Amino acid sequence: MALSSLNVLCISRFFKGGDFMRSAKAEGNQVYLLTSKKLEHEAWPWDCIDETFYMVEDEEGHWNHDHLVGGLAHKMRNTKFDIFVALDDFDVEHVAFLREYFRIPGMGETTARYFRDKLAMRIKATSEGIPVPEFTSLFHDADIEHFTDTVPAPWLVKPRMQASATGIKKIFDKTQLWEHLNYLGGERHEYLMEKFAPGDVFHVDSLSFDGKVVFARVGQYLDTPFEVAHGGGVFRSHTIEIGSADDLALQELNAKVMKGFGMQYSASHSEYIKCTADGKYYFLETASRVGGAHLAEMVEKASGINLWAEWAKLEIAVCRQKKYTLPKIRTEYAGIIVSLSRYLHPDTSSFEDKEIVWRLSKDNHIGMILLSDNKNKILELLDRYCERIRNEFHASLPPKEKLA
Repeated sequence: MALSSLNVLCISRFFKGGDFMRSAKAEGNQVYLLTSKKLEHEAWPWDCIDETFYMVEDEEGHWNHDHLVGGLAHKMRNTKFDIFVALDDFDVEHVAFLREYFRIPGMGETTARYFRDKLAMRIKATSEGIPVPEFTSLFHDADIEHFTDTVPAPWLVKPRMQASATGIKKIFDKTQLWEHLNYLGGERHEYLMEKFAPGDVFHVDSLSFDGKVVFARVGQYLDTPFEVAHGGGVFRSHTIEIGSADDLALQELNAKVMKGFGMQYSASHSEYIKCTADGKYYFLETASRVGGAHLAEMVEKASGINLWAEWAKLEIAVCRQKKYTLPKIRTEYAGIIVSLSRYLHPDTSSFEDKEIVWRLSKDNHIGMILLSDNKNKILELLDRYCERIRNEFHASLPPKEKLA
């Protein structure tokens, strides 16, 4: 018996998610794309997209909310959408609103907050018994004073709704803190503050179905995202030893986070820190989407699991009330290195090791993914390549201190 075709609406203000759309189309569905007008000439998988809708961004990169709702309402007079998917972090809360407004099944606004708002994440994690670095909201002066009097500096002031390390400020004393809070002015409530806890930072890229994590792969940043964003470093990550103490502990902690936060079905990218001071693991943040910075490609090379494609399959399985079966998983080791380049089209032909399985093709960037059955070989190559890239290719831009 042939399965009925579903109408899948993919929403993104960034150019990404091609494999999701290809997978959804291969499952026999109608695929629609809603994106920004400025992205209309990007290399979307046009052969897999049945219709595209565009929104014009304002000066701050936002869509007009009323126009978005009105436009979708007009389209839904003759097209009944079955699935709404947010392909990027910045679309999660908007798509959650649209699901609730148009009564489309999936993650609603309350749960979406736990996967988007860093303050909501920390409060929820604490209520679920999940360890987090000490933190405070920035609503009340008295709470801030109590925090700074009881939690030793340095501290991090973080935007609640930005992605990655964007907009984070490291603070060393109370004088600097109040200067920075005064600088933030009326936008202070959009931030939180937490204790800076040095340690090893890990990421867990996973898939959940029927309320359970069905796939997860743990990686470790060799330079933290904060160091790369604020120190002009080279981005590197690698698959950690499968079955190691770190791997097992982080798999368990990630499963607890997904259950506690109410994840039912989606891809997710979560970050954790193993604190140098006490050796314990702490939750940092999570997102209900595939990880950026080409980590999805690294995961796929090591495991054979295309997170974008499998995310589409499990979304469709849920909508059709069918079972989802994960493909066979490989257990190899991969590493990634990416940097801004001083050259428009850097020549990487002098990197000749057989472990190279992917090269980044992007203006003013250099990047590679390495694959081996030997984790130590990956680490050795990442160290060697990092030195070469710093000396021969690397460029950097100053971090943005404040975002409107």
